[in-house]
Amino acid sequence: MKKYTKHDYPLEQIRRHLETGPIVLVSSAWKGETNIMTMGWHMMMEFTPALFGCIISNANHSFELIRKSGECVINVPTADLAEAVVGVGNCTGGKIDKFEKFELTKAPAKIVNAPMIAECYANFECRLYDGSRIEKYNFFVWEVVKAHVAPAVKHPKTIHYKGEGEFRVAGDTIDLAGKFKPEYL
Repeated sequence: MKKYTKHDYPLEQIRRHLETGPIVLVSSAWKGETNIMTMGWHMMMEFTPALFGCIISNANHSFELIRKSGECVINVPTADLAEAVVGVGNCTGGKIDKFEKFELTKAPAKIVNAPMIAECYANFECRLYDGSRIEKYNFFVWEVVKAHVAPAVKHPKTIHYKGEGEFRVAGDTIDLAGKFKPEYL
């Protein structure tokens, strides 16, 4: 196994190494208004029920739509949507319709009122499970109540933010199923 020589690293840049989850697009709806935001700060928290945690800044236009409705859809884009993902993150839904501007298609969700994004290979309908950390940390805990995944996309090329405008693309797989002990995960 290779050993690495390391140097001190600026603490404010550690996200370049720790944010490994895919960038997602969060769609929301409240009283007839819809919006999309780009998000990278999230994590899976539990298998059953399927709990998903995320940080949504209260300065983000989506914050109030999501907080008031208690619902959202977590949409997982692939690398072919990278420019739209960055564009969505670079503007506010308070001034424009992001679905229209970035030519993204609203698809009706089955359980929640927020729309799914048809161009994303996976959509997870969510309801607020625990809002006790929203006030202090802007931290939402969601229960995924319905999942939609395109079976034709076997190894999605998801994008992962490194910081400073750089992204990694994931999609290659390593099959270690014969060595894997799921009870220890």
